[in-house]
Amino acid sequence: MSDVIVITGASGGIGRATARRFAQHGAKIALLARGRAGLEATAQEVEERGGKALVLPTDVAEADQVEAAAQAVEDQLGPIDIWVNDAMATIYAEFLDVEPDEYRRATDVTYHGMVWGTQAALRRMADRNRGTIVQVGSALAFRGIPLQAPYCGAKHACKGFTESVITEIRHHGWNIHVTMVHLAGFNTTQFTWGRTKLPKQTQPVPPIYQPEIAADAIHWAAYHRRRQVYVGLPTVLNVLGERVAPGLLDWYLGKTGYGSQMTKQPLDRGPGHDNLFDPVDGDQDRGAHGPFDDEAHSRSIQTSLTKHRRLAGSLAAGVGAAATGAALLRKR
Repeated sequence: MSDVIVITGASGGIGRATARRFAQHGAKIALLARGRAGLEATAQEVEERGGKALVLPTDVAEADQVEAAAQAVEDQLGPIDIWVNDAMATIYAEFLDVEPDEYRRATDVTYHGMVWGTQAALRRMADRNRGTIVQVGSALAFRGIPLQAPYCGAKHACKGFTESVITEIRHHGWNIHVTMVHLAGFNTTQFTWGRTKLPKQTQPVPPIYQPEIAADAIHWAAYHRRRQVYVGLPTVLNVLGERVAPGLLDWYLGKTGYGSQMTKQPLDRGPGHDNLFDPVDGDQDRGAHGPFDDEAHSRSIQTSLTKHRRLAGSLAAGVGAAATGAALLRKR
């Protein structure tokens, strides 16, 4: 029997790639986002790959819409097995240039969207004592960077919220798994429609990865009992750097954090480049990839090793043994 999957933010970017990944195994997938054109195109891709799609236009910032979508999924596809919280919104600007309504909206989508999705999923999974919730987190949940205060704050909140929920699940002894997949910089549609007040085209902080890497990690996390999954070497370095030398990171990001998030290209401020309050796809589908295919990596050795910790440990031991042997030979 095919799993029933819910994916928020499914109209583009990582959510779009994740829907494709689950579809490869014939899953029944509910697609939640605001933009209907993107959702319909994602649904077609799901069906082409052997899955079954249900399009549910939803603003995840609205709890009643998320609850209604969850009920529609169970009515039309069956009990939800896996819920993926991926929807996000951001604004690129210095903190002092962000208006209160902008900050509130980015937080409502990125943070409260995860809260309402988790609540709708957990309410149903608790009654059945089974299910998996995958939270799409970020390296920025551990270390904030300049020009994205609303997003960094929301992702930090997502991490703390999820940890609280996990403890309550443990208290009740429910057979429900919650995992967080923390991502580095990815080549997604975020950079074609995110609100910005910067003078240049925005970009992910390099190195840039293709969204299929994240999608594969999300799919893997849904079926393995790992509490957290780090995707991309910068995520690991962010976590370690914040633990070891946060002051040094403050200095480094103050020096490099502006330039690393902008290309040399002037920003196109035409219509369709601002989805903060309303979807911008209209009749246009933007797919899963952003404009950085030429620079983006299609593989991540770190992520492959993360999914195979025993192999990574063996390789590390082998390298250590080889280094020790070489040192002994030099002493002779």
